[in-house]
Amino acid sequence: MIYNGVNVEDTYAEAFSMWGSRLVVTADTPEWAMTAAVSATGFATSVIGCGCEAGIEAELNSTQTPDGRPGTSILIFGVSKSALESQLISRIGQSIMTCPTTACYNGLDEGEQIDVGGKLRYFGDSYQSSKFLDKRRFWRIPVMDGEFLVEQKFCVKKGVGGGNLLILAKDVTSCLEAAQRAVKSMKKVPGIILPFPGGIVRSGSKVGSTYPFLNASTNVPFCPTLKRQVKTSLSEEVNAVYEIVIDGLDEKSVRDAMGYGLLAVCAVDVVSVTAGNYGGSLGQYKFSLLDILKNI
Repeated sequence: MIYNGVNVEDTYAEAFSMWGSRLVVTADTPEWAMTAAVSATGFATSVIGCGCEAGIEAELNSTQTPDGRPGTSILIFGVSKSALESQLISRIGQSIMTCPTTACYNGLDEGEQIDVGGKLRYFGDSYQSSKFLDKRRFWRIPVMDGEFLVEQKFCVKKGVGGGNLLILAKDVTSCLEAAQRAVKSMKKVPGIILPFPGGIVRSGSKVGSTYPFLNASTNVPFCPTLKRQVKTSLSEEVNAVYEIVIDGLDEKSVRDAMGYGLLAVCAVDVVSVTAGNYGGSLGQYKFSLLDILKNI
């Protein structure tokens, strides 16, 4: 399908079921809330090598947070409930509790509950205390600038990981422009994150490798410099490819984000847009590019 001069391939993105969570981080200033969020979502691009996938969902003003302070919402995804619990405890404990003036709250109203603050409380060395507000328990952990407030229970729910778009262009300049426009547009959709640096993937991967000790390796069919060495998925005019990966709290959010991304990419002079899949053999979700375009 040709849309605004760009070839949108008749294919689909294959995505997977993941467990997702939303954290609301507040602080005395927007800068400190963002500092904590950036730290807590670091080294979290892919579950393959990082143990989780995480990103900043939105900046929040004082009317949008539980304690009336500026804040951020962050989303963290894991392959299992237990893996996600471990990541929440580590990231809140090491990156949010350590950051000046912060507090951390559960940001989901639905899902299964896991104990996070109830385990972090032991850092208080028996001097921690708790309080109930609106049937929710919070722990007050003494720290060197006062107290770190953290909610005891955090909700986690089944979400979607690995929605994606692949942008094929004649050069890096136009490919990067298209990807950046797509990222800016997609970030307007609530309930999703783009976990890679700046929302863009340079080193896309495929399952498996010629080396038996690797579970994933470079996505050979989409590497332009290999066109004369192996059979690739690229035409002669394609010299740059970027990927955008989307994780979301539900299927609709991922679909909406892909739609915004497709429109943004097709406003730039690129060759084509496609998506990554495994022939439908691995993922539980299929996002058809043409169906998304037709229903925007």
